Amino acid sequence: MLLDILRIKLKKPQHDTRYRTFWQYIHIDITLLTFLLLLAAAGLFILFSASSQNPRAIELQIARLMLAFFIMFVVAQISPATLQRLAPWLYLLGLTLLITVLVIGRIGKGAQRWLDLGIVHFQPAELMKLAIPLLLAWYYHRIHLPLTTRSVLVAIPIIFIPAFLTAKQPDLGTAILLAIAGSSVLFLAGLSWRIITSALTLLIVCVPFAWYVLHDYQRQRVLTFLNPERDPLGAGYHIIQSKIAIGSGGWFGKGWLNGTQSNLHFLPEHSTDFIFAVCGEEFGFVGNMILIVLYMLVVLRGLYITINAQDTFTRLLAGSITFTFFVSFFINMGMVTGILPVVGIPLPLVSYGGSSMVTMMISFGMLMSIQTHRKLVTT
Repeated sequence: MLLDILRIKLKKPQHDTRYRTFWQYIHIDITLLTFLLLLAAAGLFILFSASSQNPRAIELQIARLMLAFFIMFVVAQISPATLQRLAPWLYLLGLTLLITVLVIGRIGKGAQRWLDLGIVHFQPAELMKLAIPLLLAWYYHRIHLPLTTRSVLVAIPIIFIPAFLTAKQPDLGTAILLAIAGSSVLFLAGLSWRIITSALTLLIVCVPFAWYVLHDYQRQRVLTFLNPERDPLGAGYHIIQSKIAIGSGGWFGKGWLNGTQSNLHFLPEHSTDFIFAVCGEEFGFVGNMILIVLYMLVVLRGLYITINAQDTFTRLLAGSITFTFFVSFFINMGMVTGILPVVGIPLPLVSYGGSSMVTMMISFGMLMSIQTHRKLVTT
């Protein structure tokens, strides 16, 4: 069982509570914070070129980053025990907001995904990225492991009702992330390979039928993924231009601010979903690998926190957060390079925008809380 592996502790000397560092007192994991700051700085560097050197875009992104990091700091002060108590209520709140957005939500770009709160537009589906793993981790902590058939069946509506409501907006990319966030908790809790194999088989069988419930634009994305050249000036334009941008960068790129695909506006959505292609064109294969290394450093730190978590709730929550973060940037890079269909998932902490960034930093605040609220052993 995977959770048993995560229980393995590295042998360390006992800690004395008298020697807590400054960062422990303010509940900040300095290693994770350093990696996140490096990633955010690299994102601003790339965004300046991707936004056609627009200072206003950089100012807004810096403001969003400052807000997101502040929220991360606030969340890090909340103990895992408090997060555990809040888990059912956050899930109910998120589910209520998802239903509300389908009734009175704000429509933008053909989708009904946002609630207009006057000052800001809020996307309830973002809240569910956190609420689903929180509730499942809370549930499995209460009933104790290993998993039973009943405990697996309980998880199915918890995961797929919010995912279905999100897909109805329509927002297939976020719906996929919701399903992955919840399923990762099941996997970490020790879901048997027999069930995993059965679920994958059922999914493959359902794929042909799923075609008929997709929206027209979603079908176009699948067809474009299979053959972008079928409509090079229409549905296939995005991915073709993205591949041209990445390929033209070669090993070391054309140089910062010298990308032609983005600066001449051949590459659509170059400051949001396709910003990884801008990095590839200007900094080449080496630049993209450096960016991937920064992402993987965050993932490795997340895994370290998961391994050293002290109970079932914190291990499952930390593992799910880390896995969901990995999947987020993997899917974005996959769709930009043409190995996955385009589903509209931004590149975390690099793409221009605020909603997903704030949600991501809340999850990192939870990781820091799990790491810094561990009970230290007195000598």
